[in-house]
Amino acid sequence: ILKTLNSWFWWENIWMPINCTWADFVDREGLVFPKPHQLYATIPYAFVLLIIRFFSERYVAIPLAKALGIKNVRRVKPQPNPVLESYFRECSRQPSQSEIKGLAKKCNCTVHLVEKWFRRRRNLEIPTVLRKFQEAFWRFSFYLTSSIVGFIFLYDKPWFYDIWQTWVGYPFQTLLPSQYWYYMAEIGFYWSLIFTLGIDIRRKASDFMAHVVHHLAAIGLMSGSWCGNYVRLGTLVMFVHDTADFWLEAAKMFNYARWEKTCNILFIIFSVAFFITRMILFPFWILRATLYQPTYYSTTPVIAYFLFNGMLLTLQGLHLYWGYLIFKILKRFVFLK
Repeated sequence: ILKTLNSWFWWENIWMPINCTWADFVDREGLVFPKPHQLYATIPYAFVLLIIRFFSERYVAIPLAKALGIKNVRRVKPQPNPVLESYFRECSRQPSQSEIKGLAKKCNCTVHLVEKWFRRRRNLEIPTVLRKFQEAFWRFSFYLTSSIVGFIFLYDKPWFYDIWQTWVGYPFQTLLPSQYWYYMAEIGFYWSLIFTLGIDIRRKASDFMAHVVHHLAAIGLMSGSWCGNYVRLGTLVMFVHDTADFWLEAAKMFNYARWEKTCNILFIIFSVAFFITRMILFPFWILRATLYQPTYYSTTPVIAYFLFNGMLLTLQGLHLYWGYLIFKILKRFVFLK
């Protein structure tokens, strides 16, 4: 069954133009092609990034937070109590007065002690400002680095200025070393974000699901574009996304440090960058290149055309959702001070 599914998954009509086979993608003189098996390396790269994250958060983010005036608040842990812990996890974090009285009787202690236990236990679930700062610092560091490195990799490429160049010579476009490392770092980063979803700062259910969908769509898109050799377009998509994100993480960092004016300025810069990259460049530059330009080169689009554009349109849907939230914040900022 696995062998059959594997043959279906790698069916040429899904991935490449008519009259092309996987045999055509064997490296030869002057041409190097991306290999699907190279994507396995993104998992160990993700763990390397997690190690880098651990050291950067501990030895860079914490001293920086202290320099900005953020203190590490130590919360008092409640006394170990299996009965209350079980009730907290499985029933309710905020029991009613009658439930508290029942728990007090069950644990043979006072109502005041049970209330105090639940209050301390709830406080442990709330991330400290320092923890929030550390997470924002890591994301800021990665997005800023990837934006700078991405620009260095792309600024001298013709497809950075002329989007039509992404299709010239397709599918026989050679893979550059810079493209390999750009892809490995980006996919590894999103794998690392998925690995830490359980321990990162908890978000509202809607935001949590939006992040899960975004991370999975990003990994699926990058991995699929790697297999189909849509690498030129893939690097442009990654660059367009990263260039706005580090401004948001920087605004968060200064918000946690209560540098209000700096935070406001950075958030306005982020908003402008977001709307330019996600609402203008992505739909009218990237999506135009993926939806319209392939039909110019071929009258029979492959199945991957619909799969990739479906995922790109999903990303654009997330852009609209986040753009709406940003617009609400800007509206409050301007009209409600």
